Amino acid sequence: MNAKQREEFKQFARAEIKELKAEIPRLKELVKPVAPDNSIGRISRMDNIVNQSVAEAQLSKSKVRLARLEEALRRVDEDEDFGLCADCGDPIPMARLKAMPETELCVECAE
Repeated sequence: MNAKQREEFKQFARAEIKELKAEIPRLKELVKPVAPDNSIGRISRMDNIVNQSVAEAQLSKSKVRLARLEEALRRVDEDEDFGLCADCGDPIPMARLKAMPETELCVECAE
């Protein structure tokens, strides 16, 4: 991976991290329980429970993605082999690194 590609990845990772750090507090608010004395109706309460489940899943995925991006951002500067497949040594496509920043294998070797 050349310096230009490393910089491109770092800019991408920093932007994603910034978005996730803004999104996570919003999701934390959505998963807070609604007080039972709050009379919103049975159907609305059921909708709220479903929405909370969706928000919990999004929150969990966002936290995992944030951790993976932060680790990849650390590795891009420290590991001179970052972006190269650990098995075959070929470059890992940038699109794959952006989708799965933790990957150490190219598509062919991962299959």
